[in-house]
Amino acid sequence: MLEVKDLKKSYGKKAVVKNVSFTIEKGESFGLLGPNGAGKSTTISMICGLIPYDHGEVLVSNHSVKKSPMLIKQKIGVVPQEIALYPTMSAKDNLLFWGKMYGLTGSVAKKRAEEVLEFVGLKDRAKDRIETFSGGMKRRINIGAALMHEPELLIMDEPTVGIDPQSRNHILETVKRLNEKGMTIIYTSHYMEEVEYLCNRVGIIDDGEVIALGSQAELCNRLAGGSVIQLIVENKSDEAIDAIKQLENVSQILHTDETNQLEVFVKNPHDRLGEIVSTAVHQGMKIVSVDIKEPNLETLFLQLTGRSLRD
Repeated sequence: MLEVKDLKKSYGKKAVVKNVSFTIEKGESFGLLGPNGAGKSTTISMICGLIPYDHGEVLVSNHSVKKSPMLIKQKIGVVPQEIALYPTMSAKDNLLFWGKMYGLTGSVAKKRAEEVLEFVGLKDRAKDRIETFSGGMKRRINIGAALMHEPELLIMDEPTVGIDPQSRNHILETVKRLNEKGMTIIYTSHYMEEVEYLCNRVGIIDDGEVIALGSQAELCNRLAGGSVIQLIVENKSDEAIDAIKQLENVSQILHTDETNQLEVFVKNPHDRLGEIVSTAVHQGMKIVSVDIKEPNLETLFLQLTGRSLRD
């Protein structure tokens, strides 16, 4: 369905996307996971043909975005990070407008608008103006606009930013149902749990580069050390950290000078916890709190980059 090859984009001397490559199969739900500013939205904009790329190629169903932009735009639906709706128009009129942009007219457009309103759970608000909607409801209509022409590929750029938990859950379930019906989806987010719930495969992007790519199981298996023991301490010292590093099964410790937090990567954390804590205390550190984190995508990102997804 999609092939992205050696994609690059710079603004002046600043490279924001660097040699990004990945493929997505038909019917797949693919997550592009990374912190704010990692290059996710720029990559998505280039795939959609909204901004030109400096180098590389994007193919949708074997058609080049650069050579056949209008054909590609008929095949994809885009849910942008910002709300792309007319606030003084009703929900239904917004859907009809965007449907016409994709060539839907007359009874076909009206029927499709009703189907979409039903699907996003806002049929009872069809005649209400968008400006009267909550943030979560606006985002649901925003998704509906991208579905009007029944695209082969749906691209969603951080669709749950800044909304309430109920609307967020509704959107996640909507995306899940679309994928179960066979729609191919790209879902960008800096919320690890959303990508884990929705996506078959994941690309982790940071500083404009894809630093990990594969299924969730494949990515988590890359973790050196398995789980993470997170310690909040007082009286942190290099000597204490070095002593913990020497313990059996400890593969890595991440920390910064600015915080009192230690991330200890270790196999069999429940078996090693007592020894790690006693070593820290023996070295003069006071333990404020302890938490064990099982392997997941955020743990992998932390190990690869030395920082959290939301830093």
